Amino acid sequence: STSTIQEPENLEQEDIATACVPCGVGHFAGAAKLLNEAVRFRDDGITSNQVLDDIAGAIGELNAMERVDLTPEKLQNTSSWERPIADEALRESRKLRHRLEGISSMEEVEQAAADSERFYKKLFREWFKRRFAHLGPAKAQIIADEVGRLSPEDKDRVLKRAEELVEGA
Repeated sequence: STSTIQEPENLEQEDIATACVPCGVGHFAGAAKLLNEAVRFRDDGITSNQVLDDIAGAIGELNAMERVDLTPEKLQNTSSWERPIADEALRESRKLRHRLEGISSMEEVEQAAADSERFYKKLFREWFKRRFAHLGPAKAQIIADEVGRLSPEDKDRVLKRAEELVEGA
C-alpha cells in the first residue's frame, strides 16, 4: 500500500479577509439596541425572560464581533487607518461583554445600554470620517455614483461633506 502525504493547505495572503470594522460597528450597535430594549422592561426586573434574553442577545452580538469580524488573523491584514479603530472596538467589546456576564441590577443594564450606545456612535463616526479622509472626495464621488440611489442634490451634499471631512482630518 502506498501512503500519500498531504501537504497542509497554504493560504495565500489575499485569501485571508481583513477585519470588518463596519461589521463590528453593526454588532456593537445591535448590542446597544438590545440593551436599550432590556431597559424598556426594567419594571419586570433583572430576572425577567425578556431582559435576560436581550442581555444574552447583546452578549451574542459581541461574541460574533470578537470571534468572526475582529479575529487576530483578520486584524493583521487590516489597513493602517482602520487598525486602531478595530483594536478599540475589540477592547470595548470585551469590557462590555464581561460587564454583561456579571450584571446584577437593572441600573447596571441601563448604564451598560447608555455606555454602549455612546461608544458605537463614536466608533461609527470615527470610522466614517477616517474612511472619507482615506478615500478622498474623488473616490467618494465614484462610490456615490455607483450606488446610484442618491439624487443629484444628495450627491452634491455628500461630496461637499466628504470634502469638509477630508479638510478637517
